[in-house]
Amino acid sequence: MELRQLRTFQTVARLMNFNRAADALNYAQSTVSAQIKLLEEELGVSLFDRLGKRIVITEAGQKLMRYAQKMIDIEQETLTEISNSETLIGSISVRAPQSVGTYLLPSVLQQFKSQYPRVGFDVSSCALFTLQQELRSGIIDVAFLLAESVNAADLTAELVRIEPLVFVSDPNHALAKSVGMTFRDLNGQSILLPKHDCSYKMQFEEMLTAENISPSVVMEFNSIEAIKQCVIKGLGITVIPEIAVESELAQNKLKKISWLDEPLETGVLMIRHKDKWISPALQTFMDICRETMKLFPKPSVSNFKRG
Repeated sequence: MELRQLRTFQTVARLMNFNRAADALNYAQSTVSAQIKLLEEELGVSLFDRLGKRIVITEAGQKLMRYAQKMIDIEQETLTEISNSETLIGSISVRAPQSVGTYLLPSVLQQFKSQYPRVGFDVSSCALFTLQQELRSGIIDVAFLLAESVNAADLTAELVRIEPLVFVSDPNHALAKSVGMTFRDLNGQSILLPKHDCSYKMQFEEMLTAENISPSVVMEFNSIEAIKQCVIKGLGITVIPEIAVESELAQNKLKKISWLDEPLETGVLMIRHKDKWISPALQTFMDICRETMKLFPKPSVSNFKRG
């Protein structure tokens, strides 16, 4: 079992595609297939199930992901310690909700890359339901989540920011002209929500149910930008992190709806596996995140709770 085989395996597991893995590694597709086959023969298990043109990682493959990451981390740690080099190298894999990845991470990356240009990044959106498994498997180094907490003993979650949430509509919407809105005013409204961007969406839907609120329709989107464009065109209202609509509010493309109930907010959590080796590059990245992302307004009753 060689480290290059484990890196190939990791890349295939991350991309779930042999051809894309070959492109990412600058290998021939046959080389990727051969390395995976050698690993499977040495371990005596299948690492991927082939389902037509698709592949799915097996339970054995998921176990190997954890050990592969540990072995690669040990190699990087050894090189860093023995060489005593001050030049950070390597790659950091990050998962983040669209609103965090689009409106917060660019400033972090700008500051980081100005100091450490040789460190690469793999940044992609994450789904709440797969995030914990990805962290445990070692596929990703650090993740961000819009939530108040994470209930997992093997994960470390750090609150780096409290982000205000706002209801917005197009400027001509009736609620945009009202003196103030409560949950009852959501009855009969068209509401647009993100599919995977947050956990506050689930809490919001639970509150609608608890308050016996019946929107006329709920539309879900994979894209924050799609939600904003639909709201601008008058298709309904949305609740969204304020940072995601600052530009549209300033240009009067969207209007913040006055909210009479308790202020709405969500935490931005930075999450990693507690046993994950923190490389110098990862440590620097997390430190810059803490400094650059911080926003802690005056504490209020969290999320959608009401007195």
